[in-house]
Amino acid sequence: MIDFIHPVITKTILVYFFFLNTFYVIFIAISLYEIFRYRNLITFLNFKEIFRLPLLKPVSIISPAFNEENNIIESIKSLLSLEYPLYEVIVVNDGSTDSTLEKLIKTFKLKKSFKVFRKSIETKPIRGVYTSPLHPKLIVIDKINGKKADALNAGLNIARYPLFCTIDADSILNKDSLFKIVRPFLENPKTVGAGGIIYLSNDCTIKSGEVIKVRLPRNWLSKFQILEYLRAFLGGRIGLSALRCILIISGAFGIFRKDIALECGGYRTNTIGEDMDLVVRMRKYLHEKKVPFLIHFIPDPICWTEGPETIKALARQRNRWHRGLIESLIHSRKMLFNLRYGITGMVAMPFYFIFEMLGPLIEFIGYTLFIFYIVSGRINYPFALTFFTLAIIYGIFLSLMAILLEELSHFRYPAVSNLFIISIFSFLENILYRQFLTAVRVKAFIDFIFRKKEWGELKKKGFLSD
Repeated sequence: MIDFIHPVITKTILVYFFFLNTFYVIFIAISLYEIFRYRNLITFLNFKEIFRLPLLKPVSIISPAFNEENNIIESIKSLLSLEYPLYEVIVVNDGSTDSTLEKLIKTFKLKKSFKVFRKSIETKPIRGVYTSPLHPKLIVIDKINGKKADALNAGLNIARYPLFCTIDADSILNKDSLFKIVRPFLENPKTVGAGGIIYLSNDCTIKSGEVIKVRLPRNWLSKFQILEYLRAFLGGRIGLSALRCILIISGAFGIFRKDIALECGGYRTNTIGEDMDLVVRMRKYLHEKKVPFLIHFIPDPICWTEGPETIKALARQRNRWHRGLIESLIHSRKMLFNLRYGITGMVAMPFYFIFEMLGPLIEFIGYTLFIFYIVSGRINYPFALTFFTLAIIYGIFLSLMAILLEELSHFRYPAVSNLFIISIFSFLENILYRQFLTAVRVKAFIDFIFRKKEWGELKKKGFLSD
């Protein structure tokens, strides 16, 4: 029986990896086309002209913060200096136990306000609302800790404008990022959400809330993460967006129609993947209401965020991300292979279920079988060597193509030495790093089964100021 099962499992894994890599090659090809198309668009489009459009939509920026004393000031300075005619910045201090609130009060001369707002969504109690006489756009909410989703809901309750943009309190936007990410809402009224690309700010120099010097991180874990981000955003989400199959808009930088989010009940507070969960539930709601909609990924608006620099912190982050993905997909599983939900049910949900959610388990089974065959002396060495060589070459190819996409779209790492280092890491990540992340995501399944809800606080060293 075992002799029969092993070949079946082996062939299934081979077929799985063939289709997975084929899909990503297709995504890369689509991304190349979309980036060239976008470059042609911005060649003839002056984004500053958007300011003159009468239909320009005002935006509420919501930034949840918990123990962000190292980054909060530079992040808020960045938001207050954005090039956009009408917006507000809502910082939600979610029960921080450090000096986050004190730094905000001191730096921006905050005063307690008696502002009245409609409580559309239930949240943890609000302890106070603050405004700044120096910065009329700035509102700070101080509340009892309820985790990130609850903090975002508190921001939604007080937000005045039809679009709301979410950004992590340890992130910084380029000055032009907001009006670039708003563009799809002006071009097509069917647009309900959009996301931008995320770059790592580790070892970059920040001055007055702006990244003035881009450097490759010195930390080796951060270099691997740069590759992951390039593949995920430029090699994956552009292609999925073009196919209208994107289910994830990063909580670090995303923008949505407020009315649709409120009709869906805001953010679910019993999930740790609130960003993906909202997008999936919005798609489900709009399909059920038979309302045509679009959700975009824009390759240009850039958000800078600090990535973890220790193995323990990275493991916590990726475990939380994968648990959030599992929770979101399981919660909305009725859409899977359901014609009622159109391309979401028949293409997007199956792709995320099979390749994103189950991928780590299948990869782990593959590694386990490989070890079993070695120990039992039944391995076909020529076949194994050929397979793993091709797998590594395929992985390196996808990484190098992601680097090419970055050079075509943003050119953030122009030095030849930077490109050489990133290319070297595209080879090295196949040795232990990828296997480490697979193990972390498999553990996420175990944590999900045992209903682990721990967020896992990450210690940040803060931005490097000039």
